Amino acid sequence: MTDPQTVTNPQAVTIAQTLTYRLHDVPVEGGTLRVGDWGPADPAAAAATVVAVHGITASHLAWAVIAGALGAGVRLVAPDLRGRGRSAGLPGPYGMARHAADLEAVTEALDLPRAVLVGHSMGGFVAVVAAHLHPDRFSHVLLVDGGLPLAVPAGISREDLLEATLGPAARRLSMTFPDQQAYLDFWKQHPAFAADQAGEVPEGLAAYARYDLTGTEPQLRPSASLEAVRQDSMDLYGGGAVQAALKDLKRGHWSPDLDVSLLTAPRGLLDESPGLYSPEAIGRCHAELPAVRVREVPDVNHYTIVLGATGAGAVAREIMRATAL
Repeated sequence: MTDPQTVTNPQAVTIAQTLTYRLHDVPVEGGTLRVGDWGPADPAAAAATVVAVHGITASHLAWAVIAGALGAGVRLVAPDLRGRGRSAGLPGPYGMARHAADLEAVTEALDLPRAVLVGHSMGGFVAVVAAHLHPDRFSHVLLVDGGLPLAVPAGISREDLLEATLGPAARRLSMTFPDQQAYLDFWKQHPAFAADQAGEVPEGLAAYARYDLTGTEPQLRPSASLEAVRQDSMDLYGGGAVQAALKDLKRGHWSPDLDVSLLTAPRGLLDESPGLYSPEAIGRCHAELPAVRVREVPDVNHYTIVLGATGAGAVAREIMRATAL
């Protein structure tokens, strides 16, 4: 059973009044998974359903701006992954197969129809594994700057991969903040957002940041578990479940009616160029996975492809294309 809550949440992004935001607690192994749910007041009235999976240190509120861009005709369901947000207390082990199992529990508990599956960053890897294991649950797979194994930097051991590629994000998880404003200031100065701000933190980012905090002042901290991040990061470089899923995709063994596409950001986590997927990596994708449609979203980085207006609009349009709305 789930514990649905229709809420007026001051931390949620202000979106169309006809768009209802609910929270559910879905039973999974070890406890309950918190799930955000945007859509029409009557979920059965939704013209399409989207299941959205966030990145390695994020939460379900990473999808609030995109939910608003989709509007009330589309239901968007997004969990706080195990070890993050209000699911942070769920125990390990972690990894993409474990997250895919949790995602299956969400679709089952909420009795969701066949849905568009969207994953950002690490969520893309979860999506690849979930679509491979449960193809009957999903009609399309949209990967957003994630889902294909990242290149291992030359001379870097697996133990050093987290620091090499996710160091700043991982270090944030060990920081404490005296109050909410200090955390908002941290994000305001973050390279991924600083260049696009005119003295204010965008509403979507502010809601996302406030929700991320746990604890009490003056010892507030990000909610994501550093151990969960460490374990999950290993799958970003071709872990077993991801490798098996992509191997079958390459061989054409996925469901023939399961459309797969990838949106990439030209800039990375710190607004650097190139982004997570260099032109060479995208070229390899075209050659090795011709079934995957790849398109770059201009003028975004790894964060703003979901949290910024331009990126959210592009992702929403791709979802609408997939649902033929």
